[in-house]
Amino acid sequence: MSMYGRDPWGGPLEISHADSATDDDRSRNLDSDRAALSTTSRQLDETQQSWLLAAPGDQGTKKNKYVDLGCLIVSRKLFLWTVGTIVATAVLAGFITLIVKAIPGHHRPRPAPDNYTLALHKALMFFNAQRSGPIPKHNNVSWRGNSGMRDGLSDPSYGKSLVGGYYDAGDAIKFNFPASFAMTMLSWSVIEYSAKYEAAGELGHVKEIIKWGADYLLKTFNASADTIDRIAAQVGQGDTSGGTTPNDHYCWMRPEDMDYPRPVYECHSCSDLAAEMAAALAAASIVFKDSKTYSRKLVHGATTLFKFSRDQRGRYSSGGSDASFFYNSTSYWDEFVWGGAWMYLATGNSTYLKLATHPTLAKHAGAFWGGPDYGVFSWDNKLTGAQVLLSRLRLFLSPGYPYEEILRTFHNQTGIIMCSYLPVFTTFNRTRGGLIQLNHGRPQPLQYVVNAAFLAAIYSDYLEAADTPGWYCGPNFFSTGVLRDFARTQIDYILGKNPQKMSYVVGFGARYPKHVHHRGASMPKNGVKYNCKGGWKWRDTKKPNPNTIVGAMVAGPDRHDGFRDVRTNYNYTEPTLAGNAGLVAALVALSGESNGVDKNTIFSAVPPMFPTPPPPPAPWKP
Repeated sequence: MSMYGRDPWGGPLEISHADSATDDDRSRNLDSDRAALSTTSRQLDETQQSWLLAAPGDQGTKKNKYVDLGCLIVSRKLFLWTVGTIVATAVLAGFITLIVKAIPGHHRPRPAPDNYTLALHKALMFFNAQRSGPIPKHNNVSWRGNSGMRDGLSDPSYGKSLVGGYYDAGDAIKFNFPASFAMTMLSWSVIEYSAKYEAAGELGHVKEIIKWGADYLLKTFNASADTIDRIAAQVGQGDTSGGTTPNDHYCWMRPEDMDYPRPVYECHSCSDLAAEMAAALAAASIVFKDSKTYSRKLVHGATTLFKFSRDQRGRYSSGGSDASFFYNSTSYWDEFVWGGAWMYLATGNSTYLKLATHPTLAKHAGAFWGGPDYGVFSWDNKLTGAQVLLSRLRLFLSPGYPYEEILRTFHNQTGIIMCSYLPVFTTFNRTRGGLIQLNHGRPQPLQYVVNAAFLAAIYSDYLEAADTPGWYCGPNFFSTGVLRDFARTQIDYILGKNPQKMSYVVGFGARYPKHVHHRGASMPKNGVKYNCKGGWKWRDTKKPNPNTIVGAMVAGPDRHDGFRDVRTNYNYTEPTLAGNAGLVAALVALSGESNGVDKNTIFSAVPPMFPTPPPPPAPWKP
């Protein structure tokens, strides 16, 4: 009996259990297996035999020459060279990247600043030179020091500190009326163009300038109260009666050396001043909206001031006061419209909007009767600024009834004013050099020109932001670019493109005024204290000022483009806070590579508007 299995070599395997198998049979089978193995061995080809019979060392040498990648066998030398190249390239690329990131200045360089940006840096420095009180270490005006450190306290009839603020012009008087307007203008420009200020590296600087001014205004009345009955309107005296009493105009001294009396002038019925101060604090509260506590403080002060302006009617400069000689206010109705608009934007309280858009207020402010100064925006007349500001409200929020009628009127009037600025119309004369005569040939024209340039540039940006390509002047359509061209030509004139080939901004350009009407700039900081009349020699000398008051925009040329660089003639060479604020606003509006305003920040305190529907029409009667 036998069983069959499978031979591991492929043949049948028979396992015999027969006892009859003999030793001879087994011997024959073994000989047969040996013979088969010998035959098979001879059949192997020579290559296989040589590999099978090779010494162990020889086999290792051959295998090291190649690398088996599974689906591919490659030369070991080629493989190592390829891998090494890849690793070296990666290391080198990483090293170069590390160097580029570690070394500064390898980014794409910014384009060179334009003239408006360069002038902006300088124009802001003027406010550093005008600071009163303790000068910060980073003020960067080497010839200035602490001054007016006893203001307010030195007047026995007042007796409270009024340290700080800004000197108005070339003297050391602190007038709240033009200073408040200057702060409002700066705040407006920051609210609209904060991105441009930031791109120029000046956002922190201009906000510091605004805060310095706002902090002083808060000192001039009881800012913690809800109701007040007075404001400190002025510090210092500028009486021009021709007397010999030492004061800020009779004496020619460095502010740091002042030793003459500096009286405080208070007002009890000053609607114009209080409303302008309210506008300044309200606008500043939007600038500092991220500083909640400070912003609320500003809003509270503005609310108190505006209430006072409405409760105690009167002009701050009436009755032949000292201020009437320098900053006489012709009316307070325009400040009601202007201040009311800013109060609404700062609080969102519709009561202020109802007031600012009241037809009677607009009528008293002169919105409907024109006149030679219609469209002229200044420290005295705020109507034009209010019309532009409220046109912005209509363009972007469209509050509807009951405000729409007067807002549409203001919007239309703004368009007419913009038409009056264009050279194709003859509302205002121009000098041969192209300077618009907004003050009709009177002295000190530039402060009015820069305000108009700012309004034209910003209104152009408003229209573009509202996807409006232009506006109509009668039957003729004008694109927004025409407004920017007007603004540029006027600012370019001020920066040196004029018949005199002179920049009217000190420190800008190759040629600018060297005899600026300014006490601090005209007297050396040499350790010598010159008394009241001792400084007259510096006032009257023909030599240039020893100190450069960088960024100061002087009063400007006459109506024939003529200019006299004479220190004693303030109608040519004196700079002012209000003038420089308008210049800064116009420069930032024109600066940079792109146009555009911040559409929403100004409305940050305004709640969502759900206009009230107009009342239904009266029943029809036959």
